[in-house]
Amino acid sequence: MSGPFEPNAAGARMYRLAQELFPIHRAVTGPGLRETLRRIAREIPLTLHEVQSGTRVFDWTIPEEWRIGQAFIADEAGRRIVDIANSNLHVVNYSTPIDTTLPWSELRGHVNTLPEHPDWTPYRSTHFQPGWGFCMPHRLFAEMETKPNARYRVVIASELLADGSLTYGELSLPGRTTQEVLVSAHACHPSLANDNISGVVLATELARWAAAKTDRRFSYRFLFIPATIGGLTWLSRNEDLARRIHHGLVLCGVGDPGPVHYKKSRRGDTPIDRAMQHVLKHLSDPPRVRDFTPFGYEERQYCSPGFNLPMGTFSRTPHGEYVQYHSSGDDLSLVQPGPLGDSFEIVTRAFDLLETNETYVNTNPKGEPHLGRRGLYQAFGSHPDGGATQRAVQWVLNFSDGAHSLLEIAERAGVAYDPVRRAADLLLKCGLLEKLEQHNEGTQP
Repeated sequence: MSGPFEPNAAGARMYRLAQELFPIHRAVTGPGLRETLRRIAREIPLTLHEVQSGTRVFDWTIPEEWRIGQAFIADEAGRRIVDIANSNLHVVNYSTPIDTTLPWSELRGHVNTLPEHPDWTPYRSTHFQPGWGFCMPHRLFAEMETKPNARYRVVIASELLADGSLTYGELSLPGRTTQEVLVSAHACHPSLANDNISGVVLATELARWAAAKTDRRFSYRFLFIPATIGGLTWLSRNEDLARRIHHGLVLCGVGDPGPVHYKKSRRGDTPIDRAMQHVLKHLSDPPRVRDFTPFGYEERQYCSPGFNLPMGTFSRTPHGEYVQYHSSGDDLSLVQPGPLGDSFEIVTRAFDLLETNETYVNTNPKGEPHLGRRGLYQAFGSHPDGGATQRAVQWVLNFSDGAHSLLEIAERAGVAYDPVRRAADLLLKCGLLEKLEQHNEGTQP
């Protein structure tokens, strides 16, 4: 894992879905967001929720629903210089409507560019501050600067509907306990492949994976929401349900070929923090682990002090740290099946660890039990990694005292979790271990 990337079916499937979702013109509300969620609902049984514009969600208010038709800048000959028919990024997201003719001296203040990357168009938005604007490559802006007396027709055929709503998608999969794993991805950016679509398609594939598990220990909940206001909206409507969340991940920027990063929860030492750090530590390409900061995506809401949920953030190159971030450079050439598939393998390995991380009691704790008499040496020889499993058996027998989980034993031994788990399975089968009964399951830790 973690590059060089081997192709897998999950990565190919996610990339195909990314190709379908990328062209849709999304915003935090409106038809593009709904179209995106309805397309995801063809992959997994997603429930769509609508929350009325004007609804208070803690200190915020659901904005008016934004709809966009055409938007362009045309020169005096009627030639369209900038047109959202060519790129969703050409109009500032949530722009108010306008249809007028302006001199360049007035128009230029409503134009956004990236001088350091003159061929890319930036992504800009104005969700909670009314205004309008366009985005274009800086090379085009420089050409227009040479004609200071030119006049341009400016059209943004948008609507802001006070009787509209915010849409989000949710899938809940019950398990043996009411303890939940929450997976959250923002689904509101227009035509940004890594910053937006990669997290969405990974969450979709993880939902497919969780639904296929026939004996889920935990319940799983998947949220596809608009950034910031979406997390606030879900939390405001589900304060009691949020208490069930024992593990969670925010997914973003998971499709580029950069090294894996994990940002801890606000608590810093939750089971998801320990599981992700353990999995990542045993990759061939050591990833980066960061402490929590109140910047980024929905972890800001889930980890706010009033909730303080055990939610970490999984990404490859973090937001704002790759040059294509929030620009037309963040296209489908940046996101590829290999890194998507690698991200899927990493997260499912961590979730599998959480699912199987039990605490056991050695049933023969006085001295070392006779392993050969129980056929264990034969079992070691039949496994390609039998030596590691044999060593793990000794660790599991010694520390299965009812006070150490399998993950804690693996960390104490300085080995990967998988051989420790295999060792526990072998010892259970021959009666040398018993599972410690779990009390008060389903309550917040």
